[in-house]
Amino acid sequence: MKMLSTLQTPRSLSRFSLLLPSAATTTSSHFSSSSLPHASVSDQSSTVPPQSQILSIRHSLLSRQVTAVDLAQSYLTRLRLTEPQLHSFLHVPDDSAVLAEARELDRRIDGGEEIGPLAGVFVAVKDNICTADMPSTGGSRILQGYRPPFDATAVKRVKELGGIVVGKTNLDEFGMGSTTEGSAFQVTSNPWDVSRVPGGSSGGSAAAVSARQCVVSLGSDTGGSVRQPASFCGVVGLKPTYGRVSRFGLMAYASSLDAIGCFGSSVADAGILLHAIAGHDKFDATSSKQDVPNFLSHFVSESSLGSKPLKGLRVGLIHETIDDGVDSGVISAIREAALHFEELGCSVNEVSLPSFSLGLPAYYILASSESSSNLSRYDGIRYGNQVFADELDSLYGNSRAQGFGSEVKMRILMGTYALSAGYYDAYYKRAQQVRTIIRNSFKEALNQNDILISPAAPSAAYKIGEKKNDPLAMYAGDIMTVNVNLAGLPALVLPCGFVDGGPAGLPVGLQMIGAAFDEGELLRVGHVFEQTLKKFRFVPPIVADSTA
Repeated sequence: MKMLSTLQTPRSLSRFSLLLPSAATTTSSHFSSSSLPHASVSDQSSTVPPQSQILSIRHSLLSRQVTAVDLAQSYLTRLRLTEPQLHSFLHVPDDSAVLAEARELDRRIDGGEEIGPLAGVFVAVKDNICTADMPSTGGSRILQGYRPPFDATAVKRVKELGGIVVGKTNLDEFGMGSTTEGSAFQVTSNPWDVSRVPGGSSGGSAAAVSARQCVVSLGSDTGGSVRQPASFCGVVGLKPTYGRVSRFGLMAYASSLDAIGCFGSSVADAGILLHAIAGHDKFDATSSKQDVPNFLSHFVSESSLGSKPLKGLRVGLIHETIDDGVDSGVISAIREAALHFEELGCSVNEVSLPSFSLGLPAYYILASSESSSNLSRYDGIRYGNQVFADELDSLYGNSRAQGFGSEVKMRILMGTYALSAGYYDAYYKRAQQVRTIIRNSFKEALNQNDILISPAAPSAAYKIGEKKNDPLAMYAGDIMTVNVNLAGLPALVLPCGFVDGGPAGLPVGLQMIGAAFDEGELLRVGHVFEQTLKKFRFVPPIVADSTA
């Protein structure tokens, strides 16, 4: 079995004048020699499955078939063309700053210097992840104009490996929402249908990757905020095990649930980005000291796959996720995905998790409780914009009243109530007990199955404004994802089909859940699934429209 040796031109880029040839031929010292697989040019086709844009960019730069400046100008042009429709970004630096980084990269390549594995890769960063050279607002008025004095660890590692941060993406305020309508600044649209939401809270990061405004992006996932927008936007979303990636520099929402995750247009790109940012960090006491494996070591090219490449893999389809309350089109797409797993040699069985429905209320009690504590720092003195008042209490109250949006205020009130004397045992303590039950039920299910699968959301993307005034309906949309955060497990979402809607259909995401710190297995299985699912192309209409 040979390594991922055929990396065709990414289909999403083949519509543009800048074509990236296949594959990487050189590795960086940060990765082992097998981390960035060697490749050869062959089987160029516009109908092949999605391939790694990161590796294609690396090969193109090192072979000098394209310069970093040309590549940067191509992405910047595409971003400027599509951004007026999508509003994915809250902040984009001047073109001159990005092009200066690209020119420096060209100089290093021409001088024969070693470059990092993310060199020339455009990376978007969710605006609740701190960046020293750009504003970091968390999507909130209370932090409007705030510039941190440091980079988040994940951002620092991306930059150290050569990544170019192209901008800060829109989000629901402090990550509290599922549509990105909760941003204090703007509403982001879905690239598949600009009248629909991209999901949330990392909707800007998902939309930016889907529309190819960047190569990959960073988001945060507290209860599904990477995975649900990945499903809505038809991209790959990876939520790592709690502790796999440092949270230093991530604005805290619910500290025991928060995780920085990755978006990419292919499983390989999500895996490369995770490899870049994962690992212990002395600035985060909750970051794991477990070794970071070579996530790409088991990837194989499509041509090297046998007739049953996943033979013997035990897949559990969570029964409660294909029951009442889930759109019929979504259920059909997930059942077809299960049949595809069987064609690949897997044994697929339905698995019942009776505690699954308990996750949603437990999550919202715990997340709201933690947020009521974490957001107390935004008082107009330590952090946040200050509203002048004659008395200290009035300064606190006015700064928060004018700085926080309605959803944030509601969750702070919910959390404060759940933690108050007389209600702690009834709400917070009981929610923690439910969390233990959920964690144990997942452990038992994963002892009997190698991975679990489910939809990433009970529906495809819905219309902007459709659920904004119905918070309970919006919260219910998180039912597929919150249990994974409560259990601290890794999960990978990748597009698996379509339902009717919009100009070209709406993508449906398949969620794959693995054992703790087993991201490598999820990526291996996801890559095989992606390479063999040939009847769909997950390139949104706006990518073609932007070239018109």
